[in-house]
Amino acid sequence: MSDIEIRLLRFDAEVAQRLVRAALADLGARYGGSGDETPVAAAEFEPPDGAFLVAYLDGEPVGCGGWRSHGDTGELAELKRMYTAPAARGRGVARAVLAAVERSAREQGRKRLVLECGDKQPEAIAMYQAAGYERIPNFGFYRDAPGCLSFGRTL
Repeated sequence: MSDIEIRLLRFDAEVAQRLVRAALADLGARYGGSGDETPVAAAEFEPPDGAFLVAYLDGEPVGCGGWRSHGDTGELAELKRMYTAPAARGRGVARAVLAAVERSAREQGRKRLVLECGDKQPEAIAMYQAAGYERIPNFGFYRDAPGCLSFGRTL
């Protein structure tokens, strides 16, 4: 069994950006365009207001995900840039990243995690639902876009 190691990295670190570019390319293939036009700044993922995590499998970076503060109550976090490289899919990477993101947000006082997803990501939707996420009213950049699905979970 391979060990998955999760590391906290800066969002603008080269390895993190390589995975983010792969994530956006995957979304672009599914939805067209750049994949995601949501405004994202590296500073949003700096603790204590956010975090960016990279998963390593057998020493290679294969997945990522992060959270950033959402709203102004200090209780909500938004999940962003979840991705697992195709060669590592089906090996628990995404679930490990999601658990680490949830733990990180909880440690910084967040009480709930929310996310936007599209209807052309059935594997992501299934994972979120299996992890206890429930549909919530759409929010964020794509709230009015056809196919936008928003989910949330109490941490």
